[in-house]
Amino acid sequence: MWRLIKSNVQNIYGIFLAEIRESFNDAGTVLIFFVAAIAYPMLYSVGYINETIREIPVAVVDLDHTAMSRQYSRMLDATEQVKTACKPQSLKEAEELFYDGKIHGVVLIPASFQKDLFRGNQARVTVYCDAGRFFVYKQVYTAATYVTGMMNAGVEIKSMLAGGKMVDEAMNRYEAISPQMVDLYNPSSGYATFIVPGILMIVIQQSLLVGIGLLFGKHYERNKMIATGSVKGRVHNLQIILAKSMVYVALYLVTTLVTLVLFYHWLSFPDKTSFFNIYPLLILYLFAISFMGISISVWFRKRAHSLMFIVFLSPMIFFLCGVAWPTESLPGVVRLISYLFPTTPMLPAFLKLRIMGGGLASVKYEIMVLFIQMAGYFVLALVSNNLAMKRNKFRILPA
Repeated sequence: MWRLIKSNVQNIYGIFLAEIRESFNDAGTVLIFFVAAIAYPMLYSVGYINETIREIPVAVVDLDHTAMSRQYSRMLDATEQVKTACKPQSLKEAEELFYDGKIHGVVLIPASFQKDLFRGNQARVTVYCDAGRFFVYKQVYTAATYVTGMMNAGVEIKSMLAGGKMVDEAMNRYEAISPQMVDLYNPSSGYATFIVPGILMIVIQQSLLVGIGLLFGKHYERNKMIATGSVKGRVHNLQIILAKSMVYVALYLVTTLVTLVLFYHWLSFPDKTSFFNIYPLLILYLFAISFMGISISVWFRKRAHSLMFIVFLSPMIFFLCGVAWPTESLPGVVRLISYLFPTTPMLPAFLKLRIMGGGLASVKYEIMVLFIQMAGYFVLALVSNNLAMKRNKFRILPA
């Protein structure tokens, strides 16, 4: 019994060392496992480093030319979201500036603006902004809404004071309910804090799948499985799967220190817990991806075929994992398909632990799903690799 255990451990260790050498000797694998796994998150991080848009140039078309309309224009320019880039004389002129790309919004103050306010009628301000660019639209609309609300408050309170109300009474009557807004988990309301953590999880999965595909494609192109000179006796399928998956997990536990620690803190994302508290969940995630990659890669005879198939999966995974669209809003069948990929449970688990500060109890469901995925892909990897080795008549040779 002890001799059998020792022999199995030696074989696993031998295959582990051989796969490590293969990973570092193959230029494509080095490019994916190390360069791409670090460069992709870096590019995404740099791209979203200015995650909130400020001082968006807008045009104010003032057809009223009164003290109140000028005050509205000054208040709009004072907001952090927009700046008054120009004051054209007509809406037609502002439209030309908009289509030339010189401004990203137009605020139209009608000719009866001050007169309507003094008469107690409802004055209208029209805001034109590019709804095709969501964040530009959001900032312009937010600025206009804020200024309108402030001006409404000023007019209402002045009217109460003119009617004999005291300042405190006027303030209380106008603001019977005082809301206090607290932005949880994304204090800056920035796009980077929203999108990049999910992108990091996808990059880890896809780069690992591509790297595994390249390595197994190399083995199949040579039609031999490289072990090592320290392997003794018969090499079992189970030993191959365990040893190779341990290599991939070990390598990515190192690269994720760069992506999920250095880059994460560089962008100052919300961090409610230590990264090392997420390590057990990350190990589970990486094993599930490794077994999945082996299950897929063994069926392709060439490196290019495996690479093309896994790259083909990338847009699908981006849509299904909950980054581009909430998984709760997906149709039932599509949502079930999304659970074929480890990113689907890992992404919400990562957000709950890292950004929301939840404990392991808050991710029990995600951990259960990852365990099921890992076990399922492990069995599938054993079956697939065994069938592929028989089909290709693999030779287990020393390195």
